[in-house]
Amino acid sequence: MDWTEGLALLDLPENWTGGRMLIIIGTLIVLGSVIGGYMGGGGHLGVLWQPFEFIIIFGAALGSMVIGSPKTVLVGIGKAMGPMMKGPRHHKSSYLELLSMLYSVFRLAKTKGDLALESHVERPDESPLFQKFPGFAGDHHALVFLCDYLRLLTLGTNNANEVETIIGEDIEAHHHEHHAVSTAVNNMADGMPALGIVAAVLGVIHTMGSITEPPEVLGHLIGAALVGTFSGVLLSYGFFAPFARAIESAYNSETEYLNCIKAALLAHMQGYAPQVSIEFARKILPPHVRPTFQEVEETVTNLTHD
Repeated sequence: MDWTEGLALLDLPENWTGGRMLIIIGTLIVLGSVIGGYMGGGGHLGVLWQPFEFIIIFGAALGSMVIGSPKTVLVGIGKAMGPMMKGPRHHKSSYLELLSMLYSVFRLAKTKGDLALESHVERPDESPLFQKFPGFAGDHHALVFLCDYLRLLTLGTNNANEVETIIGEDIEAHHHEHHAVSTAVNNMADGMPALGIVAAVLGVIHTMGSITEPPEVLGHLIGAALVGTFSGVLLSYGFFAPFARAIESAYNSETEYLNCIKAALLAHMQGYAPQVSIEFARKILPPHVRPTFQEVEETVTNLTHD
């Protein structure tokens, strides 16, 4: 049994296992390896506690991020902490629900015409069609995204090529906004090693001002100064750079979700049957979240019989 199977035995929620648990495990591995190796070699843990060094590194890194980031990105960083800890929100089960919902929408449009969707897209929060799929209905951005383009269908839009261009630009703008957030965190990580050197240099300056002190005092001051370099490198490569990648991964999951909706919508606009439209959408999904054809077929068959 590997460690992923062991996690599965804990019966944790799917997003908890993919997000919080991996961050906790990774953090423990980093801290355990670094601190454990240091202490195993005879190092004294107390020497590593240099709060003023941390203030220099964190404060300068935070200030540089504020200088180089617009307000929207700074707000986005605060909002990104949740997705980072939870991990990608969309998994196989949520895609199976999405494909089922799209099938229901397209079946209604095929049997009664696109105008039958009007009442649902104008008041999606009250729509019995969407409320049958609570996971999708609870994703405000995805719900609004779908309804905006279904509304175009009810208004008579039938050129799939034009709509494809618009949807592509819409998704790209959404992706760019999220990418700016992860880039800002990654830039802060890139600067931390240099800021650690700044803290170390300031420590050396302080040490030189105490050059008349006995060797044991100077040794402590020099050790404290070197903690700045150590901390900057560790915080950068051990934590903040991985945090940036975790944020990027979580937001890429949202982009893939929207692309799935896009593929299904375009197939529907080109006149394909609902089963074929959702199959187009299913095939573009990454393998680790893609439901099988049989799973989708069984789910939509149950919907047909409801």
